[in-house]
Amino acid sequence: MDIFQQLLQGFATAATPINLLWCFVGCALGTAVGVLPGIGPAVAVAMLLPITVKVEATASMIFFAGIYYGAMYGGSTTSILLNTPGETATMVTAMEGNKMAKSGRAGAALATAAIGSFVAGTIATVLVTLFAPVVAEFAVKLGPPEYFMLMVLAFTTVSAVLGKSTVRGLTALFVGLAAGLVGMDQITGQARYTGGTPELLDGVEIVLVAVGLFAVAEAMYAVLYEGRVDASQNRLTRVHMTAKDWRRSWPAWLRGTAIGAPFGCIPAGGTEIPTFLSYATEKKLAKDSTDFGAQGAIEGVAGPEAANNASVTAAMIPLLTLGIPTSNTTAVLLGAFQNYGIQPGPQLFTTSSVLVWALIASLYIGNVMLLVLNLPLVGLWVKLLKIPRPYLYAGILIFATVGVYGMRQSAFDLFLLYGIGVLGVVMRRFDFPTAPVIVGMILGPLAEAQMRNAMSIGEGSAMVFVQRPMSLALLVVVIAVLVLPRLFRVFRKSAAA
Repeated sequence: MDIFQQLLQGFATAATPINLLWCFVGCALGTAVGVLPGIGPAVAVAMLLPITVKVEATASMIFFAGIYYGAMYGGSTTSILLNTPGETATMVTAMEGNKMAKSGRAGAALATAAIGSFVAGTIATVLVTLFAPVVAEFAVKLGPPEYFMLMVLAFTTVSAVLGKSTVRGLTALFVGLAAGLVGMDQITGQARYTGGTPELLDGVEIVLVAVGLFAVAEAMYAVLYEGRVDASQNRLTRVHMTAKDWRRSWPAWLRGTAIGAPFGCIPAGGTEIPTFLSYATEKKLAKDSTDFGAQGAIEGVAGPEAANNASVTAAMIPLLTLGIPTSNTTAVLLGAFQNYGIQPGPQLFTTSSVLVWALIASLYIGNVMLLVLNLPLVGLWVKLLKIPRPYLYAGILIFATVGVYGMRQSAFDLFLLYGIGVLGVVMRRFDFPTAPVIVGMILGPLAEAQMRNAMSIGEGSAMVFVQRPMSLALLVVVIAVLVLPRLFRVFRKSAAA
């Protein structure tokens, strides 16, 4: 069956009334999450993970995907009107978008951000449709040594890229790997690191850890360290673009998409690099660069927003085909898949083809829904900014507590939830990234199983990892990820000296 037929079947599944409803609710909730400063999509998805116990897999994954890319649309609103990026990806949007708002052009800034997000998201979704099956078809031919090295690559890229320090990233990864070892050994069936606690025999629930590290820790950190934040809001003007704005925006949308999509496809993680690159490109190519940093240049909003959404959407390729998350949110989405007993990777397009094609189809549908939600209803989203922060974070803690307790009705889970929440606060306080913990917990046991299988193939010899070309190539990439950034820093220092 060709890609087009599979995509049509995906649309048939995604367009059922119940799945359309879940998609709409996810997009609306994601937009609201993006608008509210300090609550990113990772927190929202983590907080709602317990619904995987009650909701069918395809519907809930469409729902989570709606939150994921909906938050990227909504994040531009606070950046433009309040100069308060809800996500790091929208920091660049704030640079020019807020200046446009101060000069009375908030409507044009919001319009170019929404339309640019739609254009970039749609183009990137086409790339996911065309290339994800090709990557999966190639990856399915890999054996245990290649799978193990692929997971080691996931460990190193996520740990090295998502944190400010590689050492801190790797430390967080080892915390996750250690948590993944708790429970019954996959092969011998013996209990490991349970401390005689029966509740830990089945291992630590990934949903519980995700909710604790993202949702509970976010709320506790805000209460303990951020205090009260008062932000002045710029006046919202009519959301429209002039003919001149269109002429200046559409090339920036296309350039931003071309810059952002590759960064999403490769397991390098993050939307900050492509958005800053897009901003620098637009500033360099602008015919009149005096608007930049003064009255606000519309290209400085259009390009970075397109790069952001292209990168976010294209990140579904490594997640679905290789099981490699490249951001906090995709790490939590990986946990949602696993909660259904589904492991993203090369086999996903074969074993769960209905789900994966419905998910891809929902990206097209969601982009249209988000354009409709963002342009006419932007005034409604702005009103969400009036919600007092104490009520907001109290609501997060209530949802997290009820959701986790509802999974197994276990008081032990609640103690563990808040213990992990405290750990999350400490990690955030000292700039330890949290995504590697989730990745380590999910991929750690799988990597252990693949390593054992690979060692069996090599008859106990670790040379099996360097004797196979693909495995050796992945090993070289892993070493490059760890070593090259340090070499570049040394060369830069020596050149500066």
